[in-house]
Amino acid sequence: MKAKKMRFLFAAVSLCGAACAETAPTLDTVDVKPLPHYGRIARKVIGILNRKHILSHQFDDEMSRKAWSNLVTQCDYSHSVFLQSDLDAWVPMETRIDDALRDGDVSFGYEVHSVFVKRLAERVAFVTNLLESQELDFSEQEEYLFKRDKAPWPKTTAEAEEIWRKRIKNEMLALTLGRELDAEDEANGKKKKKDKEKKSAEGGASTNDVAEASEPEKPPKQVLLEKYRHYLQMILTESDEESVLQRYLIAVTMAYDPHSAYMSPLRKEDFDMEMNLALFGVGAVLSQSMDDGALEIKEIMKGGPLAREGSIKVGHKIVGVGQGNDPVEDITWKPMRKTIRKIRGPKDTRVVLEVTDKNGGSRRRVALIRDEIKLEDQAATGRVERVTLNGVERTLGYVKLPGFYGTMDKKPSDPQYRSCSLDVAKWVSKFNTQGVEGLVLDLRGNGGGSLKEAVLLTALFVRPNPGPCPVVLIREKYNVYPLNTFPDIPTFAWRKPLIVLIDRFSASASEIVAGALQDTGRAIVVGDHRSHGKGTVQTVMELGGSPDTPNGSVKITTARFYRINGSSTQVKGVESDIRLPSSLDERTDIGENNLPNALPWTMIEPLQYEQIWNMSSYVPQLKALSDARLKDSSEYAHRLEVVKLCREASERRTVSLERAARRKMMRKDRDVFTAADELDELGDDEDEEMPETKKKEEKKNDFVLKESFNILSDLVRLTDGAEAPDVQVRPRNLPPWLRALGGDY
Repeated sequence: MKAKKMRFLFAAVSLCGAACAETAPTLDTVDVKPLPHYGRIARKVIGILNRKHILSHQFDDEMSRKAWSNLVTQCDYSHSVFLQSDLDAWVPMETRIDDALRDGDVSFGYEVHSVFVKRLAERVAFVTNLLESQELDFSEQEEYLFKRDKAPWPKTTAEAEEIWRKRIKNEMLALTLGRELDAEDEANGKKKKKDKEKKSAEGGASTNDVAEASEPEKPPKQVLLEKYRHYLQMILTESDEESVLQRYLIAVTMAYDPHSAYMSPLRKEDFDMEMNLALFGVGAVLSQSMDDGALEIKEIMKGGPLAREGSIKVGHKIVGVGQGNDPVEDITWKPMRKTIRKIRGPKDTRVVLEVTDKNGGSRRRVALIRDEIKLEDQAATGRVERVTLNGVERTLGYVKLPGFYGTMDKKPSDPQYRSCSLDVAKWVSKFNTQGVEGLVLDLRGNGGGSLKEAVLLTALFVRPNPGPCPVVLIREKYNVYPLNTFPDIPTFAWRKPLIVLIDRFSASASEIVAGALQDTGRAIVVGDHRSHGKGTVQTVMELGGSPDTPNGSVKITTARFYRINGSSTQVKGVESDIRLPSSLDERTDIGENNLPNALPWTMIEPLQYEQIWNMSSYVPQLKALSDARLKDSSEYAHRLEVVKLCREASERRTVSLERAARRKMMRKDRDVFTAADELDELGDDEDEEMPETKKKEEKKNDFVLKESFNILSDLVRLTDGAEAPDVQVRPRNLPPWLRALGGDY
């Protein structure tokens, strides 16, 4: 699948030497302190939590303890940087964060950050000395606890250094053996898999709190030296007043639930881009170079201003940025996200980039006019699939929806308006004219998004009753109400059989749609045992401020989702009618129930609602037919075994540091996760330029989709061409944006 263009990678590119030591940030030069207006922001956040959060719980000593725990854990998730004495010194603050924030005092967050950076510098110094002065012995029978989130913090520096000695030994061994296994796989013609999931299961060098290792041809010792030096440099570079405040206030908001968060002004921009699938800038993926602090151009987006300019290439570095006709400002070693904010800006405005070549020479300035950069990776895609089952060929439709995006600040008539439901409707309209007999709606990996879009999407598949059809129940602090489809705009666009695909990453809006279509008998849900289990509603509230000192926003949980049958989607999610497990299905580390401070599952009175169709009545027959197909399938038996092994790997917390035992484990894990990758390969349906032969090769590996098409073929046969019954409700004035879709409305 394509990488999301908005992700800015912190890639380590070379060892930071003496030449850059004079200008690179150091512990002596970086002293992050709160700005004067941050206390006002903190008071506003606490006030909103007290008044608006669904729990109706004041930010008191109990919440203070949770915030305290969140903060130290966010800084040091692996419990290996801080010392227990550091935490002991902060014990008085466990019940005083609430008092401090009400007084506008945010200094505790900066104190924790300062100690974290100091301790991290000590750990990196130890790592440097260890790697430069010792040869590691891999013949000893030692084990390393690589999942340390439940482990106690080290009591002394010596104890911390012992943890890090094993950590470095573990990473050195994983890196060395990984290369051996790569060479072995290459010699045997096997694909090499380097995804983070596999590395994490192996206890390898790729961790969630450290940048990826450098070029593989470098000696493992040099790779690790660069990695940790660059990681420390990255922390020093990226940690500014705003980022430290955001971390502190996120720890506070997450004391209530894992989805409430403070968003700094820059983070709010990112949030809006994700919803709108667009940004205004120059069209580049950037990474901060750790040798000179410049922004290296890692990718140039097609059709963007940089691509049209033509002379700037991947590998060139941005060292200065100017707005309009203002002077160009040096941006080396400045926080990357703030620099990116300077490069972004309103459409049709002028930005000047000072650029060097790959080696840092040949400086020149290039003036660009910002333009809209479409982030189409998350847009809905579709295709027609012809499936033959028992000698009968059927024409089936497929729509993949990666996220529930929707423009919040524009009307449908605006050319820049984006709507996932509208995009899906366009595909459905095409299917209605192409003789498509059934549809698979793929919500796997869809983490949610706009609640409004979830309702609009559901409306494509359900009819008015003849009044509005309920989709989901919303429970706020003081009332419960349904969100319905719209009786005056009957978007009953698809009346034929429907299957919805889910997995453990299908969350929030995905669960609303899947649950509503399942409860009304309109669709059959297929996939993992259940979805993610996020059943809460977040509202983004602006905190005000001035253009010079914006306060940011707070995303706060203000309501809960309930299916129309009265059951919350929180924690329990939506269960599949027919289970076709992915490698995620048995993972014990995925799901809402694994998040800190997750709200519990609850139930309310169900609505009185009618079944739109009777798809659920076909489930026993469809399951029996699918079971018969899969009974003697070696591919399916292999899948179940892989699912089991993936669960075992996800539960592992320790790894051996003895070479032979570790190599045996890594060989087994590599085979398991390679098999999991192949089983769950979804193909690249977003790339319409891919050759047809390549598309077919990619798609055939998606076992769940392949069997879902078979189930849908059975469903089309069992329904004998029937369609969901309609009621003739036609508005007098259909909106132009809906009328423009054409098709059967």
